[in-house]
Amino acid sequence: MRELKDSQLLKCFSYINGSWHSSETNFIVTNPANGEVIAKVSNAGVVETELAVQAASNALKMWSSKSANERAALMRKWFDLMMANQDDLARILTLEQGKPLAEAKGEIAYGAAFIDWFAEEGKRVYGDVIPSGSGDKRIIVIKQPVGVVASITPWNFPNAMIARKAAAALAAGCTFVVRPATQTPLSALAMAELAERAGIPAGVFNVVVGEDARGMGKVLTQHPDVAKFTFTGSTAVGKSLIEQCASTVKKVSMELGGNAPFIVFDDADIDAAVQGAIASKYRNAGQTCVCTNRIFVQDAVLAQFTEKFIQAVSELTIGNGLDDVNVGPMITSAAVAGVEQLVNDSIAVGATVVLGGERDQQGDNYYLPTILTNVTNDMPIAANEIFGPVTPIIAFSDEEQVIAMANDTEYGLASYFYARDIGRIWRVAEGLAFGMVGVNEGIISNAAAPFGGVKQSGSGREGSKYGLDDYLEIKYICIGGLNQ
Repeated sequence: MRELKDSQLLKCFSYINGSWHSSETNFIVTNPANGEVIAKVSNAGVVETELAVQAASNALKMWSSKSANERAALMRKWFDLMMANQDDLARILTLEQGKPLAEAKGEIAYGAAFIDWFAEEGKRVYGDVIPSGSGDKRIIVIKQPVGVVASITPWNFPNAMIARKAAAALAAGCTFVVRPATQTPLSALAMAELAERAGIPAGVFNVVVGEDARGMGKVLTQHPDVAKFTFTGSTAVGKSLIEQCASTVKKVSMELGGNAPFIVFDDADIDAAVQGAIASKYRNAGQTCVCTNRIFVQDAVLAQFTEKFIQAVSELTIGNGLDDVNVGPMITSAAVAGVEQLVNDSIAVGATVVLGGERDQQGDNYYLPTILTNVTNDMPIAANEIFGPVTPIIAFSDEEQVIAMANDTEYGLASYFYARDIGRIWRVAEGLAFGMVGVNEGIISNAAAPFGGVKQSGSGREGSKYGLDDYLEIKYICIGGLNQ
């Protein structure tokens, strides 16, 4: 942290109603690369969370009454400041989360892109006039901000997951409260510092950081002043939070777990498929909800793809994210243990490790990029979300079979396939039961595109014009007596 160009970006207190709030106790934030303590952060709780919701509620009328152009101008300043401080924000992110610095810089740009996108998209919240069945009446539809938005965000993308939600909320005229993961609070607090510099008014953007996940979560999901709750995380936790939101019938959007298939057909560009699979699988050490979880390869090209894939993965470098590496540490030793268990359980029922398969000597949080073959779709490594740098390869024979295998999961977030035949491309893209499909592309996230899943991968969309609708309510206005 001593190498930050702007030391004021390192904040260790919750940001509520335009002020920094300290607490009597602290929690530590450690660098997953080496276990070093990088910050002691003031430990907020239920009281501070309630204050944040109250601040957002008080600021709602002021913020929603601003014109879309006024909100856009402030958000654009926020975007400019994030990009001007990209290097410092990326360094903070890498130190607390572990991903390689180049990836961290990419995340800062990705997160900022949502602020830029929604700043402009907020100017296009259009209503409608519907022909009436009666000459003395008019039917008008308008869209209004849903109200105070509360959010809980994960550690794997500590900047972008907040930006993706907050940008849409603020552009729609909503105010925002977020509780970021305690493993990675510093990125969220740095965003708050830049929001303040940009002139975002007090109470519009609030960040509460603390270890009382259950207590703070209950405030955010059950407080009567919160109109919408949005969460990114595991399906199990998401289900619990949805239940809590039911008591006040909040508008809810969920971005939950995934089990992404990556299909390589016999007419694919194999070299491109190998590179796409690596980009999709091994970024952030495999700790992304949309990363490839299962690779299906058609029999005719199985040997060719596997050989090239093993060679390419073997060239990946692993180490501290501040160094020039491809793969950083996983977030905790416990996360590594979970991956080890999936690998070992799959080996016990017939899977074969052809690369990696163990922790790296650099430390307990490092797991080597790993490939398993002789895998079937019902093995633990294929049936569960891995959330680590492990790739199972599964053989298939025909199109109908692989679509069924790919869809054989409770999840439905992202999917990928490589093929050239245009008929096959349409059939498979429409047949995959996932909210997002990458065709001949391993990286699909974009601020202009709707991000979200089906089945138990969640509900709602983030990004794009559809993502803005999740923060708006439709109001129908009937005007009568016009012929009097």
